Amino acid sequence: MDGSTGPEDVVYIRLTADEALVLFEWVHRNEDADLELGSAGVTDPAERQVLWGLSAVLENLLVEPLRANYLELVEEARAHLRPPADEL
Repeated sequence: MDGSTGPEDVVYIRLTADEALVLFEWVHRNEDADLELGSAGVTDPAERQVLWGLSAVLENLLVEPLRANYLELVEEARAHLRPPADEL
């Protein structure tokens, strides 16, 4: 991931397609669980709001969530991102 600051203190984050898909799945899964404070490490309503906003941005950018094989695509992305077994 590569982050940089743009105009007016806006932060831009660059993700690979695999990173974006895995992040979307994690955020969306936690969002679907109707996060209670403390779930998934969320301790403040502002954190939940940021996660929901991130989910919305990713949902607008990604086409994979609309595909019939979405879960397979997520698993492929996870496999690409996992460190080799000898690094665990």
